[in-house]
Amino acid sequence: MRTLKIPIISRFLEKRSDSSTLSNPKQWIYQALGIPFGKKIYVTESSAMRSTAVLTCVRILSETVASLPLPVYKRLNPRGRERVNHRIGELLQRSPNPRMTAFTFRETMMVHILLWGNCYAEIEYDSRGDIVALWPIPPHRVEHMETEAGEPFFRVTTADGKQHNVPDYAMFHIPGLGFDGKKGISVIQWAKQAIELALATEQFGAEFFENGTNVGAVVTHPGTLSDPAFERLSKSLKEKYEGLGKSHRLMLLEEGMSFSKNTIPPNDAQFLETRKFQILEIARIFRVPPHMMADLERATFSNIEHQSTDFIVHSVRPWLIRWEQTINWKLFDGTEQKRLYAEFLIEGYLRGDSAARAAFYKEMFNLGAFSQNDIRERENENPIPGGDRYFVPLNMVPLDLLDEYYKGKFAPKEALKGGDNDEGEREGAAGASATGEQAGGAEG
Repeated sequence: MRTLKIPIISRFLEKRSDSSTLSNPKQWIYQALGIPFGKKIYVTESSAMRSTAVLTCVRILSETVASLPLPVYKRLNPRGRERVNHRIGELLQRSPNPRMTAFTFRETMMVHILLWGNCYAEIEYDSRGDIVALWPIPPHRVEHMETEAGEPFFRVTTADGKQHNVPDYAMFHIPGLGFDGKKGISVIQWAKQAIELALATEQFGAEFFENGTNVGAVVTHPGTLSDPAFERLSKSLKEKYEGLGKSHRLMLLEEGMSFSKNTIPPNDAQFLETRKFQILEIARIFRVPPHMMADLERATFSNIEHQSTDFIVHSVRPWLIRWEQTINWKLFDGTEQKRLYAEFLIEGYLRGDSAARAAFYKEMFNLGAFSQNDIRERENENPIPGGDRYFVPLNMVPLDLLDEYYKGKFAPKEALKGGDNDEGEREGAAGASATGEQAGGAEG
């Protein structure tokens, strides 16, 4: 008789010397297929999202990066910049491909890199060599390869099992933390035990409250129950008292039986403390402030604002830099890289409260660093006519001319002129002063 072989399962079974069969599979078969083995929790990049803490951290980081504006700028000579309309800007801010928005694209790519440590998107070119689309690829379908000459390329497996090679220049790849600079590591696999514990506590809580009878109780009978009596008692307990909707009912016992509770309450087993600690542990892994995960135990009105700023600077900003440098490297050609670049706008998250912003803008305006329209632009307001002028206080004088100013050789507004005519202006001011003194003496 011929044996039916399933390719994937058979390949594993041929390499194993144990007694595993398809009718009695071992744990490694479940793990190979990503199926939990009995009550054991097997953590993968996908199953980790069942943890509410992991789900929350991934959502916060991915949605934050996806929601930030990402304009393209042109460098000005000798310094400065201005926004420009560019095809790459259209892809990054409107629609990277015909099937998704820019928000969905960046959100999906961030989910990939947060869970797998890498995100990939194949770059589509038109007949002229211009980039027309970016197509995200799940990381588990991408392999890093090299030619015999050492040139890198990527082997992609599609959903139907077909494979094709993508050259390095045609793959938009952002690696996370890694060891070789080529491929990032999976945070989920490195923090596997912490996530397993979080999922285990959730499973324990669900099963505890699902079994409303608190099964750890003991019923004592003064004699010996017959088999029919035991079956009748077991059936009665299941039908009348088992289940969350039947909890806290009065239990009626016969034949002198006594009931004693033997279950350890979840609080005694430090159930709540364990769940709370695992939330903080996972938040630490992703560097997300606890208050953003609805843990307000140690949050105050004064420190939440600073924690939010710290989140942008230390958690989000490294991801933004990874995005910006990969965009400028992969999506602009050699000539464009010298004059064009893309950059996220994060000033809105760092502005602080209204009083702090007003004090900052006032100081910058008085220094002549900001115009009225500069301030309005940072507040997402439209410019006003005449708002591009810069103002400076009239009672200020350059530091290197301070001694001469106190000697009375020139007025403050003359000191502000500067330039090559300073010496002539000072001599003119001194001559006028001397002439005035002589005239005063003659009149006297």
